[in-house]
Amino acid sequence: MTTASRTARIDAGDATLVGDLVLPETAQGVVGFAHGSGSSRHSPRNRAVAGDLQESGLGTLLLDLLTPQEERVDRETAGLRFDIPLLGRRMTAAVDWLGEHPPAAGLPIGLFGASTGAAAALVAAAERPGQVRAVVSRGGRPDLAGDEALTAVRAPVLLVVGGEDHQVLRLNEEAAARLTAPYRIHVVPGATHLFEEPGALEEVAAVARDWFRHMSFRWE
Repeated sequence: MTTASRTARIDAGDATLVGDLVLPETAQGVVGFAHGSGSSRHSPRNRAVAGDLQESGLGTLLLDLLTPQEERVDRETAGLRFDIPLLGRRMTAAVDWLGEHPPAAGLPIGLFGASTGAAAALVAAAERPGQVRAVVSRGGRPDLAGDEALTAVRAPVLLVVGGEDHQVLRLNEEAAARLTAPYRIHVVPGATHLFEEPGALEEVAAVARDWFRHMSFRWE
């Protein structure tokens, strides 16, 4: 499958964000990735999921929500990765950018959030209910999005959690109970927080692909 890739530079108001945009020829939609907990657009786990989505005909935007200087501060303090209002605003800016800039403009938009990035994705989905068609969380912290955002999300939400990631599973269940949008919790048996077990990440990619393709991008 022929793909086009480019570096995206997104004006988020207080920062210029850098991302990698990959669009297969005749892409059926595009998925923005929100990283968290000290990760970046170079995350091998998220890149593996993105590759699977690309092979299925979906575009991807892997984005750094923090600037290089902010990342250096965060490595010392671990504070910015939990600044959900900041990350949510920047993810919302990315959604706006995807909706306005060719070649992604006009494509259905989904969001994939990992760890605290899941909260940022949900905040952006709540802020842009007419643009975001679906959300997937991988080992995420949707609870950090807060009640106001959780109740405002209109896109269907898939929460993927490792079966051995007990605390995060509990937090996902509690957050899901506050969602008013359609949702499903998918537990990967035997998987821990980073889905490093054989076959675990492949299962994440498969269920995410199906969620985006069948739950969101078929809707007109």
